[in-house]
Amino acid sequence: MLQEGAHGKWTVSSSDESTEENSDNEKPSTSSLLHAACGRASGPQYPCSEARKAAHKRKASPLKFSDKSFPAETRLAEKQRPSQEGLGWCLSSSDEEPEDQEKQAHKETVKEEKNDAPKEHPLNFHKDNELSENQKAEECCEAPSEAQDTWDLLNGGNPFRFFLTKVRGIKQNYNSGALHIKDILSPLFGTLLSSAQFNYCIDVEWLVRQYPQEFRKKPLLIVHGEKRESKAELLAQARPYENISFCQAKLDIAFGTHHTKMMLLLYEEGLRVVIHTSNLIAEDWHQKTQGIWISPLYPRLPRGPTDSSGESETNFKSDLISYLMAYNSPTLKEWIDKIQEHDLSETRVYLLGSTPGRYQGIDKEKWGHLRLRKLLKEHASSVPAQESWPLVGQFSSIGSMGVDESKWLCSEFQESLVATGSSVTTLLKYGVPIHLVYPTVDNVRQSLEGYPAGGSLPYSIQTAQKQLWLHSYFHKWSAEVSGRSHAMPHIKTYMRPSPDFQKIAWFLVTSANLSKAAWGALEKNGTQLMIRSYELGVLFLPSAFSVKVGISSVLAEVEGGNHLLQTYCSSKDVTFGEVRSPMDLEYSLH
Repeated sequence: MLQEGAHGKWTVSSSDESTEENSDNEKPSTSSLLHAACGRASGPQYPCSEARKAAHKRKASPLKFSDKSFPAETRLAEKQRPSQEGLGWCLSSSDEEPEDQEKQAHKETVKEEKNDAPKEHPLNFHKDNELSENQKAEECCEAPSEAQDTWDLLNGGNPFRFFLTKVRGIKQNYNSGALHIKDILSPLFGTLLSSAQFNYCIDVEWLVRQYPQEFRKKPLLIVHGEKRESKAELLAQARPYENISFCQAKLDIAFGTHHTKMMLLLYEEGLRVVIHTSNLIAEDWHQKTQGIWISPLYPRLPRGPTDSSGESETNFKSDLISYLMAYNSPTLKEWIDKIQEHDLSETRVYLLGSTPGRYQGIDKEKWGHLRLRKLLKEHASSVPAQESWPLVGQFSSIGSMGVDESKWLCSEFQESLVATGSSVTTLLKYGVPIHLVYPTVDNVRQSLEGYPAGGSLPYSIQTAQKQLWLHSYFHKWSAEVSGRSHAMPHIKTYMRPSPDFQKIAWFLVTSANLSKAAWGALEKNGTQLMIRSYELGVLFLPSAFSVKVGISSVLAEVEGGNHLLQTYCSSKDVTFGEVRSPMDLEYSLH
């Protein structure tokens, strides 16, 4: 039973816990609290969630195997018993009594002993303890790619400009065509003048090291959602860097986060926008599956442009400006002006964002899942027998969705995802299949990172126990085509493939996990949409690529849109036949 397990305790970050407002533009001050930078040796050197702190502690104090006369799994179970507390594996729910926690820890150990030992990837308990995690993460796969290779990637055979991040520990051929953050910030992409980094979890020192030496003193704006102690820590991190300034995203609705992951890169040669799924910390660019969309290099417009100059057929420019204006920040006005001065007409994707607020009338369709519904209705063509075309969602975190599927998942959210200009109510009546991809405990156990990978897969026991109905929708993580079955996904993707996975109606890569906080929930009899968090993603529709890459105007054929499936999530990647059991879910909470 689900209740028998010992589960990770996941809490929201400090940015979720208050509605206080602060100045949106802040430089690190010499009067910043010194204690913000102290006492952090045992944890990450950057503000992050409790889940990641627990995972970091586990990596810092790995279990070591000494007795070789027993199978690895048995030795692991024996080692676990005296070291459960505070190591980030079996942190129990705060709602449980101490004696229950002891029983659950024992039961969890017994269950673990029964699992088969992983065949390909034994538990990764890091041999090089003398090296810091950041040093190990930067040893391999983090050097910039060969210049010609990177140039070919951006200007060659990837018309979608969608990439995966490099992963250390997989065959090198699977990293062909993948990028690291150092590649993105390479001088090959342009002569950097200034940049803006929008993100959730940020290690300032690590981030600075990702820039080439010649760009490290260029103006850098960090847009974040931290408050109170976490904010003080972030400011303290940046004190040595005079070129770094901050913009605090206002989070006026409880439990919201600044979850958007975007880079704005201004060059002498033009402007580039990067929308991705990685936090700005070493772990997220090391052994996880992550996604990146990189824009073309946008040239500067001639002097005296009109407001509509440089707009794309997808309205990307105006939508990006609208998103930045939603921060209501004087600091971002400078970046809005810079975007206005450039020609974004070559963009072939649609921007899909979420910003905190309660929206009515026409504003209701500007953000969240209602924005996706609007885009699909207006730009996605109908497909034959589309009631059999499943919806596939893949994410790294799960929020509360109600006592049954009718409360949100299979009502307003599904209605948005099945919209294609046809009768949505008819499709809902047929019951379009929904497949949700989320790692199992075996996925995590056999991953390149081992159990600490679970620190990036938060799903609270309290929430899980209230929505047991969700289990029937789950499918395990697998990514054989891209060689990333053992690189746990922090990427978030949603798509509408054909039943045989040979065609695709649309594909979305985004920061938004499966939650109402990220996508929004209707209130007041459907007249109001409430969103808690900032999110950002890009939507790929075949119609936007038809002229450039010969994709059918109705849907993407194998040689076109299916390239996305083969790159990331093909029919071989998503294992629909193995629906996870509640027991599997229980383990994946660690």
